[in-house]
Amino acid sequence: MNSASEAVVVGSGPVGAFAAWNLAKLGVNVTVFEEHAEAGIPSHCAGHLSILGLKKLGLEVLPKGVVENNYSGANFYSAKGTKFSVRLSKPVTCAVNRALFDKFLADRAEKAGARFSLNSRVKSLVLKNGFVVGVNVDRHSAMEMQSETKVVVDCEGISSRLVRQAGLAILDHHELVHGVEAEVEGVDNVVSDEVEVYLDNEYARGLYGWLMPRPDGTAKVGLAAKRGNPRELFQKFISKHPVASKQLSKAKVRRMAFHPISLGGPICRTYANGFLAVGDAASQVKPTTGGGVVFGLTCARIAAEVVAEALRRNEASSNFLQLYQERCNSSLGFDFKTMLRARKFINSLSNEKINNAIQFCCKFRLDNALKDIEEIDFQGQTLIKILTKPAVFAGLAYFLLLYLTANP
Repeated sequence: MNSASEAVVVGSGPVGAFAAWNLAKLGVNVTVFEEHAEAGIPSHCAGHLSILGLKKLGLEVLPKGVVENNYSGANFYSAKGTKFSVRLSKPVTCAVNRALFDKFLADRAEKAGARFSLNSRVKSLVLKNGFVVGVNVDRHSAMEMQSETKVVVDCEGISSRLVRQAGLAILDHHELVHGVEAEVEGVDNVVSDEVEVYLDNEYARGLYGWLMPRPDGTAKVGLAAKRGNPRELFQKFISKHPVASKQLSKAKVRRMAFHPISLGGPICRTYANGFLAVGDAASQVKPTTGGGVVFGLTCARIAAEVVAEALRRNEASSNFLQLYQERCNSSLGFDFKTMLRARKFINSLSNEKINNAIQFCCKFRLDNALKDIEEIDFQGQTLIKILTKPAVFAGLAYFLLLYLTANP
């Protein structure tokens, strides 16, 4: 059985659903293939998003229940328990219920005209004369089908199956960290509008641990590490970490999910003839935090605009579709480069040097220099804005010294 549409989107996570929504709004006949029975399930992400980032994407107003909490502060802990707190002048981030958020985007895409085919796993690309011209789809309760299309927008996530089939270099597996995300209840000794961040190489080498409280005493708790078993690291973290163990001493874990996170920055080429890779599939993830939603949605909107233009011109070659990567680089390239350097610096630090850095931030009251920050996604641009503040400039010089002494 065959079907046809102008564009095919693989995956109905937030990036795929947003790509489909924007394509449909631009008048493109688009079909979304999703391997699970519903959008947003299962959820692998904490859903910690910037309020300004959502506003830039036109998503500042979300249905009731999607936003679980807003945050106006953050506490950073070293392995010794040294604490650096930043209290912002207004809420800057929020926690969203990822299942509801994803379903909201899918619902908007469907209402705009996108078609969703659930329980439909894209097995492979259909190639003809060097062009991607369709996908082979395995439907759970029916015959395998082939769907013809002019452009495939790959939002399949981190697996990179289709990226490889399109002849593109996949993400760097040496830059992966392995994460665990848990829903817990019974959290103590936290402020409901402040995020907890734990920088400790014993539990989370390569990223960090986190706790995102809700007003009702529940929280999202997790960590990601380059090495080690995430489940074992998590159990050790909640029972032995000098700070987290006290906050979670009475907590009950209701659910756990495991997922890899790519911190290596975007793949070198995100386009081929009749094909675009977007979101986690293209490693469009912030190297500093592992957050991929806002950058993924930003690239999804760019992809939709380029695909719509390609279809109007009847030109889906890589020569034309490279506009997608050019525009993504123009929007995000500087920030990715800045965050990759920051990640390299953080990874170079021992627990002792992390503790020294946090003590420095406290001593020089860097919290005062950071209190008016609103932009946390485009971190390179934010750094340029705050470098005029003496404390930040001194901090940058100190961190450079730390890096140099960690890498003689």
